[in-house]
Amino acid sequence: MIARAVIEVVLVGVLTGLIGVQVVVRRLSFFTMALTHATFPGVVAASIIGVNLLLGGVLTGAVVALGVAALTRRRGQDAAAATGVLVSGGFALGAALVATQSGFSRDLSSFLVGSILTVTSADLIVTAGVLVVVALVLGFCARPLLYAGFDPVGARAAGLRVDGWDVALLLTIVLVVVTVVPAVGTILALSLIVAPAAAARLWTDRLPAMTGLAVVFGIVSGLTGLYVSARWNVAAGASISLAATLVLVGSWGLRRLIAPTSAQLTGSAVPA
Repeated sequence: MIARAVIEVVLVGVLTGLIGVQVVVRRLSFFTMALTHATFPGVVAASIIGVNLLLGGVLTGAVVALGVAALTRRRGQDAAAATGVLVSGGFALGAALVATQSGFSRDLSSFLVGSILTVTSADLIVTAGVLVVVALVLGFCARPLLYAGFDPVGARAAGLRVDGWDVALLLTIVLVVVTVVPAVGTILALSLIVAPAAAARLWTDRLPAMTGLAVVFGIVSGLTGLYVSARWNVAAGASISLAATLVLVGSWGLRRLIAPTSAQLTGSAVPA
């Protein structure tokens, strides 16, 4: 059981580090948070009809991602507003579905808060498979994704289908969010995706170096949280999430301490 949990937390650390950099540099943290909540009605519906909970989460997340992409294409429509409207409506639908049931099932509760100590060999295979897919997508499509994200006007002029690349990235984020659910649940997934990448960005602006640091921070957060959980009998998902938050806070504090010293040595200000 512990061995599977360790393997899962390492795989999840790598996976969230890879996608987290895209989320942070593209400023999609709010969208990712919305996804973690928007999967709720899909999970409830899947539980009611008796199908796989992850399938319900993926389908709901994909609908939200496509809905956000469609709404933000309308002139004058703000992405944050579109995301907020969809996630509010989705969560309201989930609450309405829950009201028709006598209570949460055990599986549904695990989906919301995570249960990494109970991951199965099938979960490990799924996480490893998704990691390979995400790594291939981000590796082979790095240039168009970067171009479409930072210079959409130039990308369109060069013939790139910016909207298509945006949708591809959003769907990749959906896949990662749902995949990390067995480890930290939908509620805590955001911290493990965003915090390591945000911490890495404090140290470097170079995308490859940032990605490597984010992966390391993600693995360290997962292993630390798992150790704390086993040592002091704390909920594993919460421990992992708190460890990721501490990595970000610690990086911010160290960066603030190092920056003035660097400025004194070089005679110029170093951005924090």
